[in-house]
Amino acid sequence: MSETKVTMPAYVPPPPRRLLEPHRIFLIALFGAIVFCAVWFLRWDWLEKYQWKLIHGIWETLFLLFSTAAAGFVLAVMLGLVQVTGPRPLAMLARGFCTLIRGTPLLLQLWLLYYGLGSVFAQYPEIRQSMFWPYLRQAWPYGFTALMLSFAAYEGEVMRGAFAGVPRGELEAARAFGMGRFTMFRRIWLPRAFYRALPTLSGETVLQLKSTPLVATITVVDVYAIISRVRQDTYLTYEPLLLLALIYMCLTGILVMLFRFLENRIPSRGA
Repeated sequence: MSETKVTMPAYVPPPPRRLLEPHRIFLIALFGAIVFCAVWFLRWDWLEKYQWKLIHGIWETLFLLFSTAAAGFVLAVMLGLVQVTGPRPLAMLARGFCTLIRGTPLLLQLWLLYYGLGSVFAQYPEIRQSMFWPYLRQAWPYGFTALMLSFAAYEGEVMRGAFAGVPRGELEAARAFGMGRFTMFRRIWLPRAFYRALPTLSGETVLQLKSTPLVATITVVDVYAIISRVRQDTYLTYEPLLLLALIYMCLTGILVMLFRFLENRIPSRGA
């Protein structure tokens, strides 16, 4: 019997989606209507008085975000690496730290550091007379520490999985080329793990941005604290909150665009 060859049809990519599709037109029109109603029917005369305070608050929010994310990522790399490589006691300590921080509310950690540790420092004359007391008596070091440790704990688990997911063959090939441990880690293991963790790092950074308003509870003046002050002074409710939502939406959109640009520049999909 003659064999019949079956030929598969050639793959035809789907047509590109149009920019102005019906549902997008509806969403754009709805957003435009909301903006028009907010501008036309609500009060915005207070903006001129508080504009520079709002700019300062946004700057404080961005400083907290990027500084805590950068320091937390460095700590997360160490936490993830020690859980994969050991030694076992350090790996257990790192795992316990991540479990403790991830299992308790960030607000509770913030208050324990500020109201707990801060009050303990104040009880010792040696600390009050030291060069560090002008900083330890302020609120921002405790807010920075709480946000940094929270980011490190969550991202530490991500880096643990990223380090463990790097193919062992690549590390063995690096050893075969005569690379030392630090050189192999710097040139092969860390970049490959970073490529794998990059999409999750984007989401964690956005969550870190949304966690920064908690520092206002310990008197750190960020953009949320400025909006709260506006509400107290003007007795307005909707206008300041709508502006705050718009600010966070813009900051989140910029962060997402930056990470997508970085993902397009780095071949993370093939990692």
